[in-house]
This record gives sequence, structure tokens and C-alpha cells, in this order.
Amino acid sequence: MSNSLPYSMKDVKYDNAKFRHRSLSKVINQTLLTHKRDWFSCSTGKFLALVMLFGLAYLFLTHTSSSPEVSGGLAKNVMVNEKDKINSDGVSGLRRFWRKPPRLPPRLSPDEKGGKNSFSHEAENPSSRLKWLSRQQKVKDAFIHAWSGYKKHAMGYDELMPLSLRGVDGLGGLGATVVDALDTAIIMGADEIVSEAGSWIETQLLDRIKHKGQVNLFETTIRVLGGLLSAYHLSGGDEGMKLTRSGPKPTVYLDTARDLADRLLSAFTASPTSVPYSDVILRDSSAHPAPDGLSSTSEVSTLQLEFNYLSMVSGDTKYSLEAMKVLEHLKTLPKVEGLVPIYISPQSGQFSGENIRLGSRGDSYYEYLLKVWLHQGGSQNSNVTYLYDMYSEAMKGVRNRLVRRSVPNGLFFVGELPYGSNGAFSPKMDHLVCFLPGTLALGATKGKTKERAMKDNLLKFEDLENLKLAEELMHTCFQMYSVTSTGLSPEIAYFHTEEYSEQGLDGGNKMSKYLSDIIIKHADRHNLLRPETVESLFVLYRITEDPKYREWGWQIFEAFENYTKVDAGGYSSLDDVTHIPPRRRDKMETFFLGETLKYLYLLFSDSDVIPLDKFVFNTEAHPLPVKGAVGSS
Repeated sequence: MSNSLPYSMKDVKYDNAKFRHRSLSKVINQTLLTHKRDWFSCSTGKFLALVMLFGLAYLFLTHTSSSPEVSGGLAKNVMVNEKDKINSDGVSGLRRFWRKPPRLPPRLSPDEKGGKNSFSHEAENPSSRLKWLSRQQKVKDAFIHAWSGYKKHAMGYDELMPLSLRGVDGLGGLGATVVDALDTAIIMGADEIVSEAGSWIETQLLDRIKHKGQVNLFETTIRVLGGLLSAYHLSGGDEGMKLTRSGPKPTVYLDTARDLADRLLSAFTASPTSVPYSDVILRDSSAHPAPDGLSSTSEVSTLQLEFNYLSMVSGDTKYSLEAMKVLEHLKTLPKVEGLVPIYISPQSGQFSGENIRLGSRGDSYYEYLLKVWLHQGGSQNSNVTYLYDMYSEAMKGVRNRLVRRSVPNGLFFVGELPYGSNGAFSPKMDHLVCFLPGTLALGATKGKTKERAMKDNLLKFEDLENLKLAEELMHTCFQMYSVTSTGLSPEIAYFHTEEYSEQGLDGGNKMSKYLSDIIIKHADRHNLLRPETVESLFVLYRITEDPKYREWGWQIFEAFENYTKVDAGGYSSLDDVTHIPPRRRDKMETFFLGETLKYLYLLFSDSDVIPLDKFVFNTEAHPLPVKGAVGSS
């Protein structure tokens, strides 16, 4: 005898091989034919039958099957017609009364669905969705407040100094905040800001590019070039999404991006090797190395997304060819289990020094190995398979060489090898390293939900290992916030290990379980409004659908509101997150508008808003469409 089928043969009689509902008329006819003898055998039965018939006739005459629709869009408002809802629920209840619903097909077990991390029901709950849309609006309000301070006191400058209420140029004078914030405004549906920023770009930016002096290749590429290209797509260029009708035509953004990129190319062409110089003089399209002659590894390897996409939409391959030479060259250099030093020489083309870390000057090298591969179509593009191989090897190196656990409570963290693979291990972890949980999760599922990836049997053992490490490190990054008095993370943390300990340097929150695990030195207690933790929370939520990541993000946002908001407009950095009230710094980084608030907004949005399997975010949070996924050529 064979095993029983997953659902009973009696279900076939329900006309629901596709699990359709039977019509109301079939319910009535079958019920009358089945039970008429019993009903009319006594006067009570006759009376009840008449009551039922009159009731059914009334329902036929009064019922309409319309149901309210919920409109799409990024900043969705849920409007429910309560009367329609009652009618719909009432008929649904009647149908359930008249027949037992068919048995459903077998469902995935908790393990198959991703175990405790499968929480898709949370997103389907209307009251929960309303809560997160309300919180999303609070983030939008914060963005408008930050922009209002910048517009009033610093429009056209790179950054706002929110305490002295003036602007400052620290990134070459290209109005970096305007360009960095533009696609955030587009995604949020803040059309007035889109119009203001777009108008400034159309009338001012090209002239500045032509006449300004020195800029950093890396910072200008990720913030300004990336911001222009993302705005181009999101406003309708490249058969893009056309999320806004405000601002100039999309070609304005593309033409400006091309002029800027043409000048930045001199950093590649002036170098004697495939490694570009770090600095460019825009007005004469010349380039030179940094004063010490070295470039950061992360800087030279975090240009390819932007230059590749510009080649895709402009039809000119020169941008991609120059940028990809860097990664092709880095592939040939010696590594330590995929890990690389944080400095490289444009003169020799070789790594300089032995310092290995995933914090500053090292971080986005690892990020772009994965993201450039994904952006080019992932496994569908064999020409860049070497990038995924380099990424995969590097993540094994991270697990083997850099991951440790703290004492006494066993937090996973990523340390450093300041003197190379043969030197001592340092339990130091920059806040910048908190990009890694999101990157690990993205690399594991390629942007799909964990539940979908497991159902489709797409996760290898290595992917599961990386996803588990991503969740452990995400927990640690959040504890770097919650361990402090303000609820905001320091720039750098050290971790208590068997070999390393310092007393009297805790975060100040005496209620935290991890107070003794995390050490915060006096020089490292500042907070610059950085985005890396909320970036990873966004990616982890999208992939695992675990609502705790949203809750953690909301706690971080509330801490920003409580301690960094400036009444006159804008938000300030902090000098010391371990004391209340914290001392403030007179600086609002462009990435607070371009990244931090954007990722918080998307964390609280529906998952079909800038989906992770169709877009890749550059290291400044500017989304660029995956090749072939959303209208790009």
C-alpha cells in the first residue's frame, strides 16, 4: 500500500483541483438536494427551510462582490472602506458556514521555510503594515527637516554645519549634499525637494564641474557620479522607473554625469599602471597621486559599478574598460586567503604594507567584488565570474582569520591584522565594518528572500554559513548601539577577549547585557551619522523577513531624533555617545541624507520598493538597475 496522498481524494468532489471556491448557487443546490427529505419531515423543518430560503433570497438581492483596491506607489497610504470590508467579511463568513473548506496542499516545514527567520506573515498583517508606514513617514519628515536646514543655510555647498548655520566645501565644491540627497527624495516622493535639487543641478553643477579644482576620485564617483546616474534611472531614463515628474529631463543628469566622468578618467589614464591616481583636477582634466604616493585599496576598487553603468546607458565602453582594468589587475596580486592590504601603489601596481582590515580603506573592496558581479547579471555573465570567486575566497578568509568571539557573552566580531597574517590580531572593529552583514546576506541569496532561496534549493553550505555569520554580526552591530547611553554607536569599538581587556571604558548603558564585552576608547566615541548598520538591517530584513531588524532600526532612528536633531534645521554629528547629553559636532555628512535616512525609509517600506534582486546599491546607497532586470540595456 502506497503512502497516502498529501490531500484527500474527497477533495476532488469539491471542484477545486486548483483550490477554487465553489459558487454560492452550487452550495445551495447541493444543500437542498442532500437535506430536503429531513427538512420537510416535520413542521419545524418546513418553517426553518422557509426562513433559510427567504434569507438566501435577501442575500442575492443585496450582495455586491466589489472589494476595495489599494493603489501602488512608494509612499503608500492604506485607505480601507469599512462598509465594503464588513460586507466582504460577512459573505466570506457565510460561505465558510455552508461548506467546510478544502484541505490545502502541504506547506513547507519551519526548517524548509527558513525556521525562526521566516516572518512573511508580519508583512501581511494590515495593522503591522500601517505601523511601519507611519514610521516610514517619520523618516521622511526627518529627511525634509535635514534638507530644510541645508537649503536655508548651505544650499550649493558640499555640507551643512548645523550648529553655526553655514555651509562648507569639503568634497571639492560640487554641492555634494544636493546630488547625494536627490535619489532619496525621488524614492520618498518628496517632489518639492526633487524640484529644488534637480533645478540646482541643471543650472549650477555643470559650470562647477568645468571650473573647480581638486577632487577625490573615489568620493566624487560614489557620491556625485553615482547620485546623478541613479537619479537618471529613477526619473525615467534608460527605460527606468519614472518615480517622479519633478525636476529636469533625465538626460540632464546623464549629460552632467558624462562630463564629470570624462574628467575623472584622467585618474586612470595618467597612471603608469592599472591602478588610478587618487586625485583629479577637474578644470584641466589632470590627475596626480596622494601626497604619500599611495591609494586606498577600497578607493581604487569602488568605482566600477558607476563607470560600468555609465557605459551601459551612454553606449560608450571607455568608462567600463578603464574601471574594470583595476579589478582585473587586483585579481593577479597575491592575497592572504582572499584578504588584501589596505594600501596600493599606482606607481608599482603592488600592495603596500601588510595592514589587513574590513574597516576604513579596506571595506568596499570586498563589497564591490560581489556587487559588480551581481550588477553585470551574476552567474549569467561568465566574463566577471572571477569577481564572485574572489569574493567567495575573501569571505572564507574573513571567517578563518578575522572573526572572533568576545567574553563574557560571546558576541561575534570582525577584528584586524595590522601587521599582516603573521602578526598579532587586534580586536578592533570600525562601525564601517557593519556593512558586512548586509553584504554576506546579499551574497548568500543574491537578493532573494531566504525562504524563496531555500525553497528553490539555491543555497549551498557556504551560503548558509555566510548567512548565519551575517545574522550574528548584525546582532553585534546593533549591540554597539544599544550598549551606549545615547543608543548610538561609536565610530570604533574594541572587544573584550581572553587576550585583551581594558577597564572603565564601557558604553554607559548599565542595563546592557554586553556592557563588559564592548570597549570604547575616548578617541573613538564620536558618531558621524553613519549608515552601515541601518544598511545591513535593511538587507537582512528584506532577505530574512524577520521583524526584529525593523524594530532595531526604529530604535536607532529614535536615538538619532533624540540626540542629533537640530531645531534650526539639519542633524549634527556627536562627540561622545557614552554621555547624556552628548556634545555635538558642527557637521552633517552628506551620507546622512544619501544613505542613512534612505536605508531607514526602505527598511520600513514594502519589499517591492527597489527590490534587491533587481537593483544593486552602490557604496553610497545609490541604486543602479541590474543588467537586463529593469529596462537597462
